[in-house]
Amino acid sequence: MILSIDQRSDEPLYLQIRDQVIEAIARGELVPGQALPSVRSLASDLGINLHTVNKAYSVLRDEGYVLMRGRSGAYIADPCDGDRRDTAQAALSKMEDELFALALAHRAHGGSRGVFLECAAAQATRAYDILDRPEAVEQNDLMAAAKVASASILGVAGDKHGQQNKHGQQGKRGQRGRFGRTGTIDRTGLTDTAEA
Repeated sequence: MILSIDQRSDEPLYLQIRDQVIEAIARGELVPGQALPSVRSLASDLGINLHTVNKAYSVLRDEGYVLMRGRSGAYIADPCDGDRRDTAQAALSKMEDELFALALAHRAHGGSRGVFLECAAAQATRAYDILDRPEAVEQNDLMAAAKVASASILGVAGDKHGQQNKHGQQGKRGQRGRFGRTGTIDRTGLTDTAEA
């Protein structure tokens, strides 16, 4: 597993490390019992402060992804362990709360249930296809599928090049939504769209 960080990103360095370790676990690149690099060596390799790596490992430990074994270092936790099951249940509850907060924010911005569910489904497909078929999945394929699904759910046609959609509004090109999707669909005025 190769970690890379972006010093210019707004995301804190320790969260960049955390996210990449979790992604590697999901992809099967890191397996239960496998040792992570020592705090000192990873900090040296990345050219960052060792306290940043220590914080990333601590967050991973608190979330149940990593076990700390004293001077032996950090190891990937086994999801079948009893302690990890409790942590997984807490993580599931946290995920549900975060999804609820995202749904409320989407609704407050005038978004419909259908659009929210379509975006959530597209991201779930993206996450699970990476794990199940890493060689067959390309970001562009998923984005195209999400656009097609979104257009069919919303009944929006022809706004790709700034033409008017069914609400008489101009489509917007290349905007990045909250779910990381680049799209061309104008999300204003969607409250009257039929909800799924």
